[in-house]
Amino acid sequence: MTANAVTSVSLDPLLVLVCIDHRAHTLALLQQRKQFGINILTEEQETLSRYYARPDRDHQGALRLGVRYRYTQRGTPMLEECLAWLDCRVVATHEAGDHTIFIGQVEELFVGEGRPLLFYGGRYRRLDADVS
Repeated sequence: MTANAVTSVSLDPLLVLVCIDHRAHTLALLQQRKQFGINILTEEQETLSRYYARPDRDHQGALRLGVRYRYTQRGTPMLEECLAWLDCRVVATHEAGDHTIFIGQVEELFVGEGRPLLFYGGRYRRLDADVS
């Protein structure tokens, strides 16, 4: 799935949070597995972000887009060509309206080179060269 926002919670230990809609297929997976991965996409991966935002996506669509995965030491699938990724273990959950907040402790991470894809104000954006 494509998340609108990921939030840093703590630097020590390294914690992040994601909010999952109660209607999302991903919710049951997170509740069962107690782990999740966060992929930070490059500015060239807008099509990929749009694909994973669709509730009706299928495996064939991912194959058509050339999606390839690598697996972390804990077995979490990560997009192979993303800018960065975080492999997280769920340490807390909180019901909040129509979403569940998952707080994850980062167990493994990767940071590559490039410019991130941003989503702000209802549309995709890119960092200005002077800002990055």
